[in-house]
Amino acid sequence: MPAPKNSFKQALAEGKRQIGCWMSFAEPSVAEIMGTCGFDWLVVDGEHAPNDIRSIRDQLMALEASDSHPVVRVPIGETWIIKQVLDAGAQTVLVPIVESAEQAEELVRACKYPPHGTRGVGAAGARASRFGSVSEYIQTADQEICLLVQVENRAGIAALDDILQVEGIDGVFIGPADLSTDMGHQGNAAHPEVRAVIAGALEHIRAAGKAPGILGVTEEATQAYFDMGAQFLAVGLDVLILAQNARKLAADWKAR
Repeated sequence: MPAPKNSFKQALAEGKRQIGCWMSFAEPSVAEIMGTCGFDWLVVDGEHAPNDIRSIRDQLMALEASDSHPVVRVPIGETWIIKQVLDAGAQTVLVPIVESAEQAEELVRACKYPPHGTRGVGAAGARASRFGSVSEYIQTADQEICLLVQVENRAGIAALDDILQVEGIDGVFIGPADLSTDMGHQGNAAHPEVRAVIAGALEHIRAAGKAPGILGVTEEATQAYFDMGAQFLAVGLDVLILAQNARKLAADWKAR
């Protein structure tokens, strides 16, 4: 039995737009709820949310029955954490702050078993192989892993063309908040200078045959990124969805 087919990776390769949402509660019950909402993909955020490998695993389990594909964002582009999330069952990994082709090449290797990579071979006891029941997991896992890298500062933008030449990267995600701050606009991703860089980056990514991605947290920004051609587009963040709707609900009723 081979590794499960990565439907998200296949959709990106076919040029299909994928609409997703960010998850920062780090709670399996919230992930399970989000999995019923109809998103194509959901991010389990290990960088800025209070996640560890156990909570990441538990959210992957909670999404098992969902049609929404889980994307795990690791806190840092290190081989050890990539190995852990892959063994926990993630098939798509998002890596923050990628600034060079050399770094991207190491990330590709971290997602592959030897002799093509450096992923440790511990599949027999891992959730990824259904604890050894997926008999051909080691032989087939590499081609089903989807690697997304984040370009989110001036160094990454400067190296974008080189990063795009790295074989094994499926998509490049532009991080508006970090990029705008690094450009001197302190989180103002709507600044015209920042928007111009984002638009140019998304176009470059698409022209190179990779999938361009981004996150929008306002209606205006999300529409702008949609119009720019973002292929895997996150249209919200679970924490903000709750906070903004709860605040509006409270304000509306207290005003009556």
